[in-house]
Amino acid sequence: MPTLRPSAPVRARAPLTRPARLSPRDVLVLGMLGIRTRKVRAALSALGISLGIATMIVVTAVPASSRQALLDQLSALGPNMLKVEVQKQDPPVALDAGAPARASRIGPVTAVSAVANTHATVHRSDRTDPADYAGLTVLATRDDLLPVINATVRAGRFLDRTNENFPTVVLGSVAAARLGFPGLGPGKPNQIFINHDWFTVVGILARTPLSPDIDRSVLVGWHTAERQLRFDGHPTVLYVKARESAVEDVQAVLPAAVNPSLPGVVQVSRPSDALTAKRATQSTLSALFLALAAVSLLVGGIGVANTMVISVLERRREIGLRRALGAHRGQIRLQFLTESAALSGLGGATGTLLGVLASLGYATTQGWPPVIPPATVAAGVVGSLLVGVAAGVYPAVKASRLTPTQALAAS
Repeated sequence: MPTLRPSAPVRARAPLTRPARLSPRDVLVLGMLGIRTRKVRAALSALGISLGIATMIVVTAVPASSRQALLDQLSALGPNMLKVEVQKQDPPVALDAGAPARASRIGPVTAVSAVANTHATVHRSDRTDPADYAGLTVLATRDDLLPVINATVRAGRFLDRTNENFPTVVLGSVAAARLGFPGLGPGKPNQIFINHDWFTVVGILARTPLSPDIDRSVLVGWHTAERQLRFDGHPTVLYVKARESAVEDVQAVLPAAVNPSLPGVVQVSRPSDALTAKRATQSTLSALFLALAAVSLLVGGIGVANTMVISVLERRREIGLRRALGAHRGQIRLQFLTESAALSGLGGATGTLLGVLASLGYATTQGWPPVIPPATVAAGVVGSLLVGVAAGVYPAVKASRLTPTQALAAS
């Protein structure tokens, strides 16, 4: 008979246990644990990131505000303004009345205005010598002149539709001084004598650096000049504003547009030198300042990394206990990465706030328009989080490699 051999005992398989999944809230709570328990160290580490982010914002926002103030000053110099007039020749050639309308139909042109020499004579009164005011010119003027030449009214008001049908004038700054008008006010004589008619002075212009001829002129409404000064309606000078990027193109086509029959006699002033300066200013980058900000951010990131490494060494008992209770390496890594990112994020948010406030305060004290580049603010917040993650990679990996026995034995 065959002998019966006892069957081998069946080994019971150990039940497979999977560590519980951590919810985002649990991850955040664990990540903030080290920050809450070591507040002073966390604050000092976050301070490094804060200074880096604040420096980055300040060194980009302050030059941006300064650059915007300079661009505003250059814009006031009329870099996009062109002056169109006919060259003097014999027999004389004049622009026709439709020249402003044709110039305005050029695509990049944004504004057009015109003045015309009426060849009238101006006197302070009907009893003064006409030679006393020989250097002043009486110009027929459209009511849209001021914004085109960047001029402002110093006293009174400019010519408009409410007074264009009345004998009213506006004086340039030099003309006002020579005619004895330091200002306008009640009880003061405010009339001058042009040709054989009295005209009321309703306004005085401030100095106009773009158009010195306007400073030495007496400005009369277009329709008033036609009616009372026998003005023929032909403009003498056109002032044209165009988009800065297309000023040279507009300059090239203006002669044929305003005087199609004889474009060769039309002279167009070259764009202001301020346009070149403005373009150069817009193209400059604060590379040095950005480099300094990057160094500050790097120093802050090193501070966070140092804090996280020390935190791993000090919290080996906690790491060993969590590993013994079933936490796997991925959860340990995620805990320390979250802590590092949270630490840097808090520092980045604080630094962003400090940088914005400092930039606004400095720009205000300097009288500059405050400019805070949105990209810089976004880069500050995102950059701090990235620095935090990068700074926490090594400590997180180091913590996850500790076995429960190693961690508990070293504590």
